[in-house]
Amino acid sequence: MSVKEMDSAQNFVLKSNKCEPELFINSSHRDRMFEVLQSSRNQDDNFCDIKLQTDDGTIVFGHKNILASATPYFKAMFSSFSENNKDLVNIEELDSTILQVLIDYIYTGEIMITQENVQVVLPAADLFQIDYVNQVCVEFLQKHLNPSNCLGIKVFADLHNCIELSSSCEAYIKKQFLKVVEHDEFLSLSSKEVIKLISCNDIYVPFEEKVFECVIKWVKHELDHRKELLPNIMDHVRLKLISKEYILEEVVDEPLLINNPKCKDYVFEVLHFNLIKSVNSSIPLTIRSKPRQFSRLQQVILVLGWSVIELKNIISWYDPATNLMHITPKMIEFCKEVGLCVVKDQFVFVMGGFEYFHDGFKYDYRLLKSVKMLDVSSSSLCWVSKADMLVSRKSFGVGVLDNCIYTIGGLDGNRYSNSVEVYNLDTEQRKMVSSMIYGRENFSVGVLNNLIYAVGGYSNCNGGMKSVECYNPSLDKWNLVEKMSNRRYDLGVAVWDGIMYAIGGTNGSTPLKSVEAYNPSTGVWSSIADMNLCRVNPGVVVLDGLLYVIGGSNKATTGQKHLDSVEIYNPRSDTWTIQTISIRRQRYGAVVVNRPLHL
Repeated sequence: MSVKEMDSAQNFVLKSNKCEPELFINSSHRDRMFEVLQSSRNQDDNFCDIKLQTDDGTIVFGHKNILASATPYFKAMFSSFSENNKDLVNIEELDSTILQVLIDYIYTGEIMITQENVQVVLPAADLFQIDYVNQVCVEFLQKHLNPSNCLGIKVFADLHNCIELSSSCEAYIKKQFLKVVEHDEFLSLSSKEVIKLISCNDIYVPFEEKVFECVIKWVKHELDHRKELLPNIMDHVRLKLISKEYILEEVVDEPLLINNPKCKDYVFEVLHFNLIKSVNSSIPLTIRSKPRQFSRLQQVILVLGWSVIELKNIISWYDPATNLMHITPKMIEFCKEVGLCVVKDQFVFVMGGFEYFHDGFKYDYRLLKSVKMLDVSSSSLCWVSKADMLVSRKSFGVGVLDNCIYTIGGLDGNRYSNSVEVYNLDTEQRKMVSSMIYGRENFSVGVLNNLIYAVGGYSNCNGGMKSVECYNPSLDKWNLVEKMSNRRYDLGVAVWDGIMYAIGGTNGSTPLKSVEAYNPSTGVWSSIADMNLCRVNPGVVVLDGLLYVIGGSNKATTGQKHLDSVEIYNPRSDTWTIQTISIRRQRYGAVVVNRPLHL
């Protein structure tokens, strides 16, 4: 066909084709191009026009146009600086592996951040002005903040001028002050850093005694060097906020204070303050007597209950500051004897239990292994489904440790189960781990010193149980520890300040108001003050150093009365107080959560 004939045919097509223009996009085109460019980055590739060399002699190959389009750093290097005419550029003081990781990211859009590399990747990404990598490093560190590393991450953030990360660390340190001071990072702080921390007016500390104790602990860690620093630090401990009993029992006789003239003056000052306060309550406040401004309103108690009439789960918020109960969204499924836990004070999990159904002749029930999660920071406050448990069960125990949820024992049919499964929130994987020694139901779980305790419960062999089992996740092994003094099931368990409390419950025939405390350092259970009322199946939590025992019933059998009160235990004084609240339904679970937006 001649050119003239081809033009004629083309004109015919264009004139006869009345279709609208259409845009075609090859979605894999760019990805395929970058795959080719990435795979060809080596010394044999004629199109690689830049070599980046690190101090150890390693060379990373690339293309100037690609690198310059990815970051302002390389754009300036290859357009304005002396390197624009070079094909070999030295990148000083940067690990060759990290350089390779960042250049690979530019070509692939993928990067693996790990615990081992994040502290090197972040400053390198900042240097190369790779904003996305910088941000994911910050998010990775924020996600993995914990009481043992937050002080170190704060120092790292300040060193590299990561304002967002530094602010997150500061807020976390203040909120988790009581846990932070238990770890080695606190003991490694300088005196200036200790003063800066305890001088904050908004550290989350319910008792000033804890500030005093952490200061003494810090000084004794390096006694010879630090004892001379104590007066300057004690100037920022608000001794006048400490109870008179604690002052007389712990502060007055502390050798570090007695043997230092300036510290002795602080002691005399607080004794004089308490004497004056006993006859004149309206004493002007100074900085050492002004209460810290941490707010209990930052957290509330989510309470799980059951309505016998409606056959529904009822979720409520209890606010200790106002002593009010608020109803929250109902569960998607109507189920009873579920497991309840919270992760990071934000993610509430309700799992398992059983639901009623009608088979055409009568009502019956079936066990569940479903899991629902509520994010209390969400504006919608809706429950979402998560991966099912491996085993259907009810009346079981739940413990949270290291971002893992352990579901333990219970009934998995007509059998008292001793099986245990763990759900890892980081990997979203479930697996079975070692079983308990005894099958048990209606027990409670405490987590103390990175160990999980199954306390009391009921079994067909033993009835109500005194026994306590302890699980070590690092060994995947259960061991029996010292028994309680009383048989208890349908009890509450709480952990505070290194002590585990077994609260109320029933021995099978009698409801209990007695409470026992377990000290792992001695391995002994000891009795503490009784509650005002017997309580079976109460909700039990710790908030601001106080134990809250919510609702429950006053009988161990049918015809039980649901209690409309909360009892509050102060471990410092070994005393209980009681408050009446509006509770119309049975309460059998509670967790402390960050205050939702709508409250």
